[in-house]
Amino acid sequence: MIYKVLGRIPTARIFNFAYLKRTYAAPAKFTPGIHHELDKIRNIGISAHIDSGKTTLTERVLFYTGRITQMHEVRGKDEVGATMDSMELERQRGITIQSAATYTVWKDYNVNIIDTPGHVDFTVEVERALRVLDGAVLVLCSVGGVQSQTMTVNRQMKRYNVPCVAFINKLDRLGANPNRVLNQLRSKLGHNAAYLQIPMGLESELSGVIDVVNKKAMYFDGKFGETVRVADVPEEYVEETESRHEELIEYVSNVDETLGEMFLNEKTPTVEDLKAAIRRATLKREFTPVLVGSALKNKGVQPLLDAVVSYLPTPAEVDNFAYVENEEPVENRKRIRMAPDRSAKHPFCGLAFKLEAGRFGQLTYVRVYQGMLRKGETIFNTRTNKKVKTSRLVRLHANQMEDVTEVYAGDICALFGVDCASGDSFVTSRDLRISMESIYVPDPVISMSIKPKDPNHLDNFSKAVQRFTKEDPTYHIEYDEDNKETIASGMGELHLEIYAQRMEREYGCPVVMGKPKVSFRESLCGPCEFDFLHKKQSGGSGQYGRVIGILEPLPPEENTKIEFVNETKGTNVPSQFIPAIKKGFLASCEKGQLSGHKVAGIRFRLQDGDSHMVDSNEISFILAAQGAVKQAFDEGSWNILEPIMSVEVVAPSEFQGIVMGQLNKRNGIVTGTDENDGWFVVTSEVPLNEMFGYSSELRSATQGKGEFAMEYSRYSPAPPGTQNELIQMYEQTLHPNALAKKNKN
Repeated sequence: MIYKVLGRIPTARIFNFAYLKRTYAAPAKFTPGIHHELDKIRNIGISAHIDSGKTTLTERVLFYTGRITQMHEVRGKDEVGATMDSMELERQRGITIQSAATYTVWKDYNVNIIDTPGHVDFTVEVERALRVLDGAVLVLCSVGGVQSQTMTVNRQMKRYNVPCVAFINKLDRLGANPNRVLNQLRSKLGHNAAYLQIPMGLESELSGVIDVVNKKAMYFDGKFGETVRVADVPEEYVEETESRHEELIEYVSNVDETLGEMFLNEKTPTVEDLKAAIRRATLKREFTPVLVGSALKNKGVQPLLDAVVSYLPTPAEVDNFAYVENEEPVENRKRIRMAPDRSAKHPFCGLAFKLEAGRFGQLTYVRVYQGMLRKGETIFNTRTNKKVKTSRLVRLHANQMEDVTEVYAGDICALFGVDCASGDSFVTSRDLRISMESIYVPDPVISMSIKPKDPNHLDNFSKAVQRFTKEDPTYHIEYDEDNKETIASGMGELHLEIYAQRMEREYGCPVVMGKPKVSFRESLCGPCEFDFLHKKQSGGSGQYGRVIGILEPLPPEENTKIEFVNETKGTNVPSQFIPAIKKGFLASCEKGQLSGHKVAGIRFRLQDGDSHMVDSNEISFILAAQGAVKQAFDEGSWNILEPIMSVEVVAPSEFQGIVMGQLNKRNGIVTGTDENDGWFVVTSEVPLNEMFGYSSELRSATQGKGEFAMEYSRYSPAPPGTQNELIQMYEQTLHPNALAKKNKN
C-alpha cells in the first residue's frame, strides 16, 4: 500500500506509483498559512549534542514540507550550505553557531522550528530557544549515544518543563546501535522511554523503519525518500515488532492511568487508545517516544513529523506564567497564567528572547504568549516602561524575512527597531505591569585578553563589542584597570574564537587574543624602618621634605589592602603636608619594584619628619614619601602574592581520579569531596595563574561531561619559581638590551 505524504488523504486510498513519483519527485510548493486554531500549532526545537545531525534533519523537514525545493549539505561543499546555517562561518566549520528560526506547514499544522547549536560553548542559544518553545525533538547519534551536550540539553528541557520526542539518527553509520542508545536514554538521562519505531537493518543495510504502534513497515522511495510506502512487516521482523509493541504498552501503562487499567484488566488497547495514552504521558514528561531513522539517507523524517503533531503539545496545553511587576522580590510576586487566546479578548503579551543586528536595525525575536499584535500598534516594555511602535512585523525563515500584518498567541515573530534587552516583556497596555519568567543565563567560564591589531580600528572594535555583548548575554567584555588590558569572557575557547573571527569578517577589525595577565600583588614580609630626606636646591626656592616611620605588613586576611597611619606629634611635619605624604605613598603602591604589579598588604606608619620654612611644599613631601617606600624596597624583604581561586568541579564518578590528578598538577589543594548518584563534587583552592586552559582539559578528560565553577578566595604568596619568573620578565621589560647581552655571554 502506498500513501501520499503531503496533504490529508486517507491511507486506505490506493495510488498509482507512477502518479506518486511524478507528483512528489520534488515536494509541492510551500504555501504559508496562519491558522487561528491553537490546536493546529506546534512550536518545537531541535536539540542535541554537536554533530548529531540536527541541521541535516531540519533541512529534510523543510524539504518534505515543501518549504525548500533543494537539499544541501551542512558543510556547504556545494557552496550553498544548509538553509538554517546562514552564517558564512557556520558553513565553513560545519557547525551551528546561532539558533535559527523558521516555520512550515505539515498536514495543515503550522510548525515553528528553532534549530539550535550543539556545542557547549553556545549553550545559551539552546537555553533561550527552549524557554519559548512548547516541545522539542531530542536528536541522538546512533553511534555516539548520550553524550555531554545531550545531558546539558536534557537538564535545560527539565528546567523549562519541555516535553520531547527522541529521534535516534545516523542509523546508516558504521557501528550504529540504537538499542544501546535507548538503554542510555533510560539509565543516564532517566527517561521512561520506548520505541515507537524500530529499524529494518542497520548501517548500509538500512532499508526502512517499522511502525511499532500500527505494526506496519515503512519504506522511503524516490530519489530523495519523498514517497512513503506502507507495507506489511517482513517476516523476519514480526517477532521483534510484537515484542516491542508489548514493551511500549507496558512502559506507557506505568505512567498513564487509563492505559494502566486496560493493561491490568488484560484488555487489548486499540491503536487510538495507545496513541492517546502516549500523548497524555508525553505532555506530562512521564514518557519519551523514541523514533529512528537517518536524516542524511532520507529515512524516517516524515514519521517524525507525524509524531511531532501527534504527541507534542499545542500552545494551549502549556502553562506559561508572568509576574506582576512591583517592589517585592521576584519569589514573592503574584503569578498570572497567560491565556493562550488568539484574539483581542485578552491584552497582548510577548517575550523578547533573542536579539540580532539586522540590515535595518536591531532584530528582536518575540514569542507571543497572549492576545494578538497588529502591525503599527504601540507596545510597552514592562522593564523600562518605554513605548515603541511596531512599524514592521516579520516571520523568519533562517536569514529570510516575510512580512506579516498580525501575529497571535503561540506565534514566533520578529520586530524591527525595538530597543530592548534579551528577556524583556512587551504588552499593549501600559497599565499591564507584568513580565514573563526570565531566561537562565550561565556564567562565563573562560577569559582571554583581546585588543585590535590596528589601533585605528578602535571604533569598529567598540561597535562590534557593543553589538555582540548585547546579542549574547554569555559574552562579556570588560577593562582590567590593574593590568590595563581588555578581557573577553565566554563559555569556551571556541566561543571566544568565533567572536574574534566575526569581528574581522563583519567589522574589518582583526583582533589579537592571548592569555590575560594575572593580577599579582607585591607585599612586605616584615617591618622595615625608613628615614628619607628629599632635598633639592637649584637656585631660588628648592624642595625639602623628610619622613620617618615604619612600613609593615598587614595580617594575611587583609593582604589586599593598603593603609596610611599618621602617628606624628608636634609640628615637625606640618599638618597641611600629611595628605601629600599619603598621596606619595599611594602613588608608590601603583607599581612595585619587583615585578611592576601593585603593592598591597602594607601599612605606612608616619612617626616623624622634618620641614623647611621656605623650601618645604606639597611636591617635596610627595617625593619624600615615594623615596621612603623605595628605601624600604631596597632594605626590606618582599614577596609576590597571587590570587587563589575556590574551584568546584562536578563530573561522573568514573573520572574522579583523573580530575584529582589534574588539580594536583595545577598546584591545587583539595578542601572537600562529595559523591552522589554517580557524580562527584570536589572543592579545591587553585592559583588563578594555573587555571588557564583548564576548561578544555577538563572537557577532554571527562568526555565533555565535567563542569567547573570558580570564584576569588584570597591572595597568598606565590611559589618561588613563579616569583623568579615574574621578576625576570619585569627586568627584561626595563633593560631588554642588558638582558640580551647577558644571555649572549
